[in-house]
Amino acid sequence: MQPAMTGHTRFFQRSGPHRLSAIAQAAGGAVSSDHDREFEGVAPLQTAGPGQISFLDNRRYASLLDVTRAGAVIVHPNMQSRVPEGAVAIVTPEPYTGWARVAKLFHPAPVGSPGIHPTAVIDEDAVVDPSADIGPLCVIEAGVEIGPGCRIGPAAVIGSGVVLGRDCRIGSHASISHALLGDRVYVYPGARIGQEGFGFAVTKSGFLTVPQLGRVILEDDVEVGANSTVDRGSAGDTVIGVGSRLDNLVQIGHNVVLGRCCIIVAQVGISGSTVLGDFVQVGGQAAMAGHLKIGDGVQIGAQAGVISDVEPGARMLGSPAQPSREFFRQIAMLKKLLPKRD
Repeated sequence: MQPAMTGHTRFFQRSGPHRLSAIAQAAGGAVSSDHDREFEGVAPLQTAGPGQISFLDNRRYASLLDVTRAGAVIVHPNMQSRVPEGAVAIVTPEPYTGWARVAKLFHPAPVGSPGIHPTAVIDEDAVVDPSADIGPLCVIEAGVEIGPGCRIGPAAVIGSGVVLGRDCRIGSHASISHALLGDRVYVYPGARIGQEGFGFAVTKSGFLTVPQLGRVILEDDVEVGANSTVDRGSAGDTVIGVGSRLDNLVQIGHNVVLGRCCIIVAQVGISGSTVLGDFVQVGGQAAMAGHLKIGDGVQIGAQAGVISDVEPGARMLGSPAQPSREFFRQIAMLKKLLPKRD
């Protein structure tokens, strides 16, 4: 049977074939063969053929390694002996990182076509670098600055005064206002950056909207997933720190500050003025109350409800969220108290 092809050419650019030596160099690994043969692409263990590269990072899938037909496999040193005879082991202490780099070798990111589509609407006061790629039906308002190598997808709206650094990518139908973006920021399709935060005063006659006068700062190498929303600050700024990743469908409230390299998984909601330290990880559908401080390196489990400050390095589970040891201790106690079924 013909092996399934990863990265079909209908949708993904391809390069290659590439020699084993170049692949090993990209993976940052050593090889178990002196034969510098060529490989045509990458694929999962269960579908890869002799001309393809695969990888194993999680021991739970070691059984797939035993029967794979891949021509070469990127593995950790402690799994090298499991690589089948006839397959080349590319050995590295970080197999998944190696896989990412090899996949990019075979499937480089698309290169934009500098220029402005004739249907784009660009204010005469905007500054667009000549190397930028402005797609069809884009709207770029007054005072916008778009840096070198940026790519703006179809029907995106860049509001007045927004600044984009180098090599930013803005997905189709995204909207950005009241924001400053660093270099290599990727805003996925449909995301909303810089809209008004949820701020109002309660009066006897109803609600009075409070002007939201801050900005959104997306620092270098930030990614904001599809249909996510990042509210601008009410008085200060909403800040997403260097290298942080927001999944799809994430809500970031006004004045929230994320530190470096935070991971926020889908459907998380972070209420206004909460501050996260560096390298915080938040599981899907978790929620945080406002005005909290979450320390460096905290891990918050899926669907957790955080209502108080969290010390650095803590692992939190449950709703209301509590340290993981306490959470599992309570679960064990409940199981003891429940009557056993026949």
